[in-house]
Amino acid sequence: MRFFLLPISTRRTLLYCQKLQVLPKEKQTLLDKATFRAANLWAGWEKKEGGWQKKVVVYGNYLLRRVPYEEWGLKSVPPLSTRRREEEVLGKDKNHLIFPQTLIPTTKATNVLRTLGTERESLHRTRLIWCLVGMPISAPFALVPIIPNLPFFYLVYRAWSHWRALAGGKHVRFLCENNLLSLSPSAMLDSIYSPLLPSSSAAKESIADTDTDRISSSPTSGSKGSNEETMLLSQENGRQLVKALDIPELEVELERAIWQVEAAIQKAKEEKAKPSDTTKPK
Repeated sequence: MRFFLLPISTRRTLLYCQKLQVLPKEKQTLLDKATFRAANLWAGWEKKEGGWQKKVVVYGNYLLRRVPYEEWGLKSVPPLSTRRREEEVLGKDKNHLIFPQTLIPTTKATNVLRTLGTERESLHRTRLIWCLVGMPISAPFALVPIIPNLPFFYLVYRAWSHWRALAGGKHVRFLCENNLLSLSPSAMLDSIYSPLLPSSSAAKESIADTDTDRISSSPTSGSKGSNEETMLLSQENGRQLVKALDIPELEVELERAIWQVEAAIQKAKEEKAKPSDTTKPK
């Protein structure tokens, strides 16, 4: 597998795992087969010109786009099965960590990956529990004829999504703790990111000092300096990055992450621009 660390802004990084080998059908688990079947069903609904299936897809894609990109990144990491664990320990399954060295020093790349894999663990566990609690509550809606029980299926999907994120994070932690990652600084990524670096030396130091919390968390998390968060990638150079890496399936992940980070930065600026309560007349 290949793990990519792709900075989106001066404080946030996208984790993406590219699986180089696809398991044959006879080795796929029931969960893998169910996931593949659900994806094909969703793709079939997307092709419909109208009807309730098309409406479900439209509203569903609207909700899916708002699922945090950090969660999607963890879901790209396959769960750690017994077979996979043995192959990785024995060195049969090689894992490479690829990153732009101009932004993430080689000495800190593993720590950045570890933080991305573990920082949202408690959040996913809590929300998984709430989804499991809500599923039996929404189950009676199945008695309504014709229309499927959408609230129940949404909670099922979100429960699975949080479980996959937890499983992906567990796999990342295992690789980091057992030193099973081959660090691979990418000259190609450096050539893409170098022109995008902020001009100020202070901002560059903020990026280079990958204190994990700062490069992967929210704008206010772990911020030690006064430098404002700025975007590194835009939708245009994001597509250029996907083309250079030759990973077509990465395009939707980058597009979603860039859109979410842009929205978060804009919201933070608007909140900062609001007058404080002390300036309001009494």
